[in-house]
Amino acid sequence: MQSSYAEVFQRDMGCTEAEWLKWLPIAVASCAWTRDGASARVAIGSGALLLNWQVLPPRVIALIRLPVLRMHFQFEGLSADERAAFMRRFDLTTQRGGG
Repeated sequence: MQSSYAEVFQRDMGCTEAEWLKWLPIAVASCAWTRDGASARVAIGSGALLLNWQVLPPRVIALIRLPVLRMHFQFEGLSADERAAFMRRFDLTTQRGGG
């Protein structure tokens, strides 16, 4: 898990859009959020997180096809500590594998 998060970054997530939409309410916990197509706004204290996503072609490794969702994160009005605290829960909720 990361210890710090930039105000703006992107990452590829190994999930379908349908899976992501199931995870989103859990990942944001009690924060109010709204969705508009392939974007969402999450209210976090006095700031916000703007999320935009794009479905990409699957990654193909031999006979395995893995879904790819490009996620763009843009925090507004949150300190580095507030971003890290929010992302700690977000990452635990959305990570796969492990054991």
